[in-house]
Amino acid sequence: MVNHDHWLRGMKWLILLLPITGYSQKVFSVKYESQSDVKVFVVDYESQCDLKVYKVDYESQSKGNEGLWYFTKYESQSNKKIYFADYESQSDLKIFFVKYKSQSGWRNKSKQLLMY
Repeated sequence: MVNHDHWLRGMKWLILLLPITGYSQKVFSVKYESQSDVKVFVVDYESQCDLKVYKVDYESQSKGNEGLWYFTKYESQSNKKIYFADYESQSDLKIFFVKYKSQSGWRNKSKQLLMY
């Protein structure tokens, strides 16, 4: 008799991991708050942010949920529609743009679900 329990346990883990590992950060900047999935505010200092963001040049570089953002030309190409808020109090997520790819990442992991 075949032990299906072991196989099923493995499939459950695969299903749980697929949305996380297969996700990319393709974002589109919308003009109006009501059009957005996430409202972001750009802070002046790294220490104030939830997420350190590096803008990548190519879609293929935006793998995962670690702040590697590719800005799409069209809304339909994006995973997330973001609105740049004028005030920190209006935002869901505070970001800081970094100069190097290696600097990107989450400072406040409790906000990580906003970008899935």
